[in-house]
Amino acid sequence: MEGELVAVQTCARAIVRWLAAQKIAIDGEVLPYFPGVLAIFGHGNALGLGDALADMQNTLPTLRGQSEEGMGLAAVAYAKAMRRQQAMVVTTSIGPGALNVVTAAGTALANRLPMLILSGDTHQSRIPDPVLQQIEHFGTPSITVNDAFRSVVRYWDRITTPSQILTSLPQALMMMLDPATCGPAFLALPQDVQAMAFDYPESFFAEQVHEIPRPRAAVHELRKCADLINASQRPIIVAGGGVHYSLAEKELADFADTHHIPVVETMAGKASLLWSNSRLIGPLGVTGSDRVNALVEEADLIIAVGTRLQDFTTGSWTLFGEKALIAINTARFDASKRRAHPVVGDAQATLAELHALILRPANTDWLERAQTLKDQSNSDRQDRRDNVTSLPSYAQIVIAVNEVATEDDYVLTAAGGLPGELNNNWLTKGVATFDCEYGFSCMGYEISGAFGAAIAQKDRKKSGRVIAMTGDGSYLMLNSDIYSAVLLGYPLTLVVCDNGGYAIISRLQTGNGADSFRTMLTENPDVVVPRVDFVAHAASMGADAYRVTNVAELAEIVSSTRDSERVVVIVIEMAPAIWTEGGAFWEVGVPEVSHKPSVRDARRTLDEEKKKQRIY
Repeated sequence: MEGELVAVQTCARAIVRWLAAQKIAIDGEVLPYFPGVLAIFGHGNALGLGDALADMQNTLPTLRGQSEEGMGLAAVAYAKAMRRQQAMVVTTSIGPGALNVVTAAGTALANRLPMLILSGDTHQSRIPDPVLQQIEHFGTPSITVNDAFRSVVRYWDRITTPSQILTSLPQALMMMLDPATCGPAFLALPQDVQAMAFDYPESFFAEQVHEIPRPRAAVHELRKCADLINASQRPIIVAGGGVHYSLAEKELADFADTHHIPVVETMAGKASLLWSNSRLIGPLGVTGSDRVNALVEEADLIIAVGTRLQDFTTGSWTLFGEKALIAINTARFDASKRRAHPVVGDAQATLAELHALILRPANTDWLERAQTLKDQSNSDRQDRRDNVTSLPSYAQIVIAVNEVATEDDYVLTAAGGLPGELNNNWLTKGVATFDCEYGFSCMGYEISGAFGAAIAQKDRKKSGRVIAMTGDGSYLMLNSDIYSAVLLGYPLTLVVCDNGGYAIISRLQTGNGADSFRTMLTENPDVVVPRVDFVAHAASMGADAYRVTNVAELAEIVSSTRDSERVVVIVIEMAPAIWTEGGAFWEVGVPEVSHKPSVRDARRTLDEEKKKQRIY
């Protein structure tokens, strides 16, 4: 703009100044939208972004990570704990440093969570090529490893000249703020471009206060939704992660209570309601309860709120049959799946606007049926708790921790056997206090995610403790953020459930007629396999580490260390094959032909179940 003040800045410094200027209004308070940067520096970002970040440490703190994947997963967990209202920046060098974040980007995209990734790139000039860590494509010299991010982010750009950030950064931010498009954004930053100077307008660095929009549903979609609800006798609400992201927990509780509709939860939607709420019946789907799934099958209308209807929710689309389906979602893509009647809008606003349109009387028989099933689920859980075994089961470990947890504690897990066990056995005491990363089912998320959630707990000034639960397999995949939490002073508790391998995959194999193969450490009884000393390993990174032999000891240490300012790791050996049984059908790749009768039987069962699928 003519006459406007300009500032000669390097591209990297301009990026950092712009990031620090972005604010978000939350409950009347103005906070940084990007509260921090998780960084590992190398020759692709150390001298450009690194130097600029060092000078802005007081306004945009930079935290050192131990692995690029871990940093990315910590950013994912942070965004989820903040319910998409704030997002972390992740910066890496070129080559392997950048590629290490691809898995975390996929995790963010699957879960519709915001994160800004700034990765170094090879020189735009190409004069020094090939540089260290550069992969050359003979026929397409413009391709670098950063092109690998295109399939796992919502926004992708390569900055080839300093002026491009004037439009690219705001576009990336608008995508992250929009509930319909929210996901990770990626900018490839060639290291020579980071160092280039440009006359940036000073207005580019002015503070901007953003608010997350609440898109309203079209009137005709609301009316159609209300007509279906009014005509139903046995409606049920499926609460998904979108309930949390739109801060709609109160609206959901009021809607379900006023209109006498039972609520069931997806994995991402767990902790939308407290377990003490009579309308909440429990978890549905593959990792859900048989009792809840029975209720879903008896329903005549499914009201899906803020869920992308993943196969674990729908039982690979066998659970809903051909019954009427309403999908309330900010993304039309999700709201229109499988002939659903779409209501494209924010969950909080939509539930509030639907109130006056619902005229159906209470079906007391339906509510009593739902409550009966919930009571039976409670009885099932008590039986699992009291079942005497030589080694504790998953359920007993989860229940023991749950019983000593407070309403402010934040529990976190991912992948393997723990998601189903927590889904069924963790009874919610506080709203939005549960994170199971099951959108991408990413092993290794548990520890890095706990680190990210612990940062969020401190930023939110929450008194509760982050309690993460992981298996030995995930621990071995990615554990270095134990040291990150120790180094940076973020207290958390990690419960390591050692079952001697990838027990859930062994269960998948044997449950479908195959042999357990390369999953458990004890598969060959003639070979003695050394077991990892997780206590010594965690202690070597500075954690307070304990080994316990039973759930009473576990509960005592969780309780006695809850106010500790240190990282606490508790290791317990557990039964590898005692599971919380139940759940819906899950379609997996059982061979159509096999020499094994057990596999042929499993295939016949799969083919029978597939006949129940809702195919479009």
